[in-house]
Amino acid sequence: MERQPTAAAPERGRLPADDSRRAIETVFGLESPRVVAAAARVVRDVGIAEELAQDALVAALEQWPRDGVPDNPGAWLTTTARRRAVDLVRRRETYARKLAELGRDLDTVQPFEEPADPDDIDDDLLRLVFTACHPVLSAEARTALVLRLLGGLSTAGIARAFLVPEPTVAQRIVRAKRTLARRNVAFEVPYGPDREARLGSVLDVIYLIFNEGYAATAGDDWLRPALCEDALRLARRLQGLMPKEPEVHALAALLEFQASRTPARTDPDGRPVLLRDQDRRRWSRLLITRGITALARAESAGSGPPGPYALQAAIAACHAHAYTYEDTDWRTIATLYGLLAVRSPSPVVELNRAVAVSMAEGPAEALALVDALAGEPALRDYHLLPSVRGDLLTRLGRTTEARAELERAASLTSNTRERDLLLDRLGELDDGS
Repeated sequence: MERQPTAAAPERGRLPADDSRRAIETVFGLESPRVVAAAARVVRDVGIAEELAQDALVAALEQWPRDGVPDNPGAWLTTTARRRAVDLVRRRETYARKLAELGRDLDTVQPFEEPADPDDIDDDLLRLVFTACHPVLSAEARTALVLRLLGGLSTAGIARAFLVPEPTVAQRIVRAKRTLARRNVAFEVPYGPDREARLGSVLDVIYLIFNEGYAATAGDDWLRPALCEDALRLARRLQGLMPKEPEVHALAALLEFQASRTPARTDPDGRPVLLRDQDRRRWSRLLITRGITALARAESAGSGPPGPYALQAAIAACHAHAYTYEDTDWRTIATLYGLLAVRSPSPVVELNRAVAVSMAEGPAEALALVDALAGEPALRDYHLLPSVRGDLLTRLGRTTEARAELERAASLTSNTRERDLLLDRLGELDDGS
């Protein structure tokens, strides 16, 4: 049979025109924290570093569709931003002083190469976290800035996550950058008391970064694994820097346990798989072992009552030790959530406690706890409140009420995969009614 002519193969790395912009923006979304961190190390200004990272994105949008995607697109973006940072420093009147502070010859920067030591990337990210968590910023400003720079969330996404107006978030981010620049905050991991003073905020924002990767606030993907990996690397790095801090080990343990479930949390099409339906044989035993070790280190380092991350890690350990969903020790989990509610009061903690109570004591007892949260302002537009309530009402046979709650939950979430999951649950209700 005569062979049919085939289309010419595209040049290596060359993207079809229709796909190029989307692919570039995807790469930038994954790499932007490292790009910003690398630029900030040169210019010592978080706001300018973010602008330089955007400049690198513009350069990629101009060059990659024409020249093809580099073999290492992340390194290309980082190098481009760093080169522009160097040019900016050279143009400043303080060029000589900046060179002395850098302590290296900026002319030696080579294009498109990864750092010789991969840990250098992690160090820059950790510097960025500590800088953004400086006490000159309010807690709300620190959180918004880190989620923007390291979490890659848009202003609108952060506003949805924290249930505040978008202009409020935008103002927080702008003011935070200006404050850091005006106060000349050093781009560094501080030492001694300064490090300890920022530790609580640093742990909180690392946890927020992980959570955004673990269950994305918005978008088409349920998971953002790169964010989870960055947060886990930062937590492990902190363990080395602060080995005597129990909450550092506790946070690392919590993230190890949570990350262990990642392979089982989505199906081959990227749809979410609920905890009760996950194939636990796919959970990473290596990460679970690391979590157990980190939790033991937290317990040995602590001398007083367990902190909030230690309690959350203990809850995650209960899940990790259960080989099936039915084996889960829900009574212990409910007790631990009760302790957490005392140690770190939060409506979200109470909602999670209600879920554990529903498994340990039944849906009726849990529904009373959930109904008590209905008036909480922080949960007013929180989609998991009607989602949990819908599940409890379903188990109680109150199908009509359950349907209304699940419809409300679906309308509140900004994540496409999560909305589809809620709509599927609605479909199951209709099929069973």
